[in-house]
Amino acid sequence: MSTAAKAAITKEPMTKQPAETTTTLLEVKGLKKYFPITSGLMSRTVGYVKAVDDVSFSVRRGETLGLVGESGCGKTTAGKAILRLIEPTAGEIIFEGRNIVPLKPREMRSLRRQMQIVFQDPYASLNPRMSVGSILAEPLQVHNIVHGKELEEEVKRLLEVVGLPASSISRYPHEFSGGQRQRIGIARALSLKPKLIVCDEPVSALDVSIQSQILNLLRDLQEEFGLTYIFIAHGLAAVKHVSDRVGVMYVGKLVELADGDEIYRNPLHPYTQALMSAIPIPDPDIKRERIVLEGDVPSPVNPPSGCRFHTRCWCAKPECGEIEPKFKDVGSGHFVACHLYP
Repeated sequence: MSTAAKAAITKEPMTKQPAETTTTLLEVKGLKKYFPITSGLMSRTVGYVKAVDDVSFSVRRGETLGLVGESGCGKTTAGKAILRLIEPTAGEIIFEGRNIVPLKPREMRSLRRQMQIVFQDPYASLNPRMSVGSILAEPLQVHNIVHGKELEEEVKRLLEVVGLPASSISRYPHEFSGGQRQRIGIARALSLKPKLIVCDEPVSALDVSIQSQILNLLRDLQEEFGLTYIFIAHGLAAVKHVSDRVGVMYVGKLVELADGDEIYRNPLHPYTQALMSAIPIPDPDIKRERIVLEGDVPSPVNPPSGCRFHTRCWCAKPECGEIEPKFKDVGSGHFVACHLYP
């Protein structure tokens, strides 16, 4: 990746502005996303899947916020709702001081340049009937950024930025490996010079040897272009080396949020502790007691009353099944929703 190629993409100095790194880029307040369950000939609504239920957090400029949790916990739904790829049921999504939930489609279209996504599946996220050049040129044409000869040069620069040769411009997605396809997906997200990128499990479908390459690429791009990430993953191990802060979700709720080092050193919520115990240690002499959770994950259609984790928690008290714990700061920006911490 040449310096000239990076400069051509940004068209501005590539140094970060330290003053901006301390400001809030995105603030999510009380975000909810309920999917209706219908039944009968009249498609009558008989219930709701509460995929995301009252989630709040903020993301500072230039940082990476990791969202982790089991499959079905609502982390991907939260990411798509933040970008309004699916419409939120309730809550506020404040991007650069502006609530984007009430914006109309025409207003959102201009905002899309600032908020992009890298999808989980590099095979399904690229149109197999379009060449790589057409895939990367499409967003530039839709937003009327560059045309003609400049368009082709911009596409070639994008390929170089993500570590692919410019000659790849005429090839099709099926001619690339999984890791290379994900690089193309990253280049597409980067093409509009966004401020926020939601990375929806970008390495879960890749081989372990390729995962580290993609993670390093994302980190390098963030450093060069001052990007802000929401990094969604299944486990805490995947986000350890890329996240500044980590949030843990369980059945549509955010149960813990803290700085990356803090949450690995001092996990407070029992669910986070269970996730931590599942991370393998690359040292046979170090033993870690594994916390095996009993029972199944509750259904988001009919979640338990009180704390949603109390049905599987070894520390549960009587009030855990009756009173929902508040998501509160217990010190130094370490938030947790648990009755163990008054």
